[in-house]
Order: sequence, then C-alpha cells, then structure tokens
Amino acid sequence: MQRRTLLTGMLAFAGTGALARDGSFEITRTEAQWRAMLSDAEYAVLREEETETPFTSPLNDETRKGFYHCKGCDLPVYSSKHKYDSGTGWPSFWKSMPDAVGTKPDNTLFATRTEVHCSRCGSHFGHIFDDGPEPTGKRHCLNGVSLKFMTTA
Repeated sequence: MQRRTLLTGMLAFAGTGALARDGSFEITRTEAQWRAMLSDAEYAVLREEETETPFTSPLNDETRKGFYHCKGCDLPVYSSKHKYDSGTGWPSFWKSMPDAVGTKPDNTLFATRTEVHCSRCGSHFGHIFDDGPEPTGKRHCLNGVSLKFMTTA
C-alpha cells in the first residue's frame, strides 16, 4: 500500500468523527451525532472531559436500588450496591460493573489522576481516587450528568 493511500484513508476515517479517542471503542459517533443526542452540559462532560459543579446532580442523593447507565450508550456501569456518600458532592462508588469502565492517566490540574470512562463508547465519567471505602479502597467520583439511573424491581 502506498503511503499516500494509507494517509488518505486514515484522514477520511478520522474526518467522519467515528474514530474514538483511542480507536478501540465498540460504539462511535460523529461529533454532530453526539451533539444531537446530548445537552450542552452532557457533551462537555462526556466528550470534552469537563466536570460538573459539585452538589448539582440529583444522582448524588439517589438511594433507590438499581443501576447507573452510561448516558452515551446505555451500558450499565455501576450498581447502587456499590454507591456511597463520599461527601464530595458527586455520585461516588467503590466499584464498577465488570468490564464496564476503562481508565487512563489524566495529567491535567498539575497532578496525575486516573480518569474513568465507559468501556463501550469512551464517554468520560470522572476520576478514581485511592481514598474510598473497603473492600477496594477506591472512590469512583463521577459526574452525575454522565449517567442515567434505572430502578430495579
């Protein structure tokens, strides 16, 4: 394959917006598709890795039994069984559903943090810290706007 053909093909694919952050997500959408399905606040968090203001999400106070799904692709990512009140102002969990999330280093804000995102569509949820409860000692500090809650019977 000629270099020009390879580069042209890669640029055409990337230009569709279908290429996820690292190219390995099962569900991909163009920027226009993401913007059409998400509010401005949801887009800022899920696609641009922004952070919502603490104590603004109704999910922070949610106590019913159920599952928290990714707002970008509806994958169940956290169970209410693993939710706790961290006092931080964001929904917090000590564990995710198996294979539901991925992580990557986040070197913004003058420190290295662990960013957590949906394993299926790459949408940004928040960060994982090492100050959570046992048995994991982890705090998945999430933006409520990146999730939707579904009750279970």
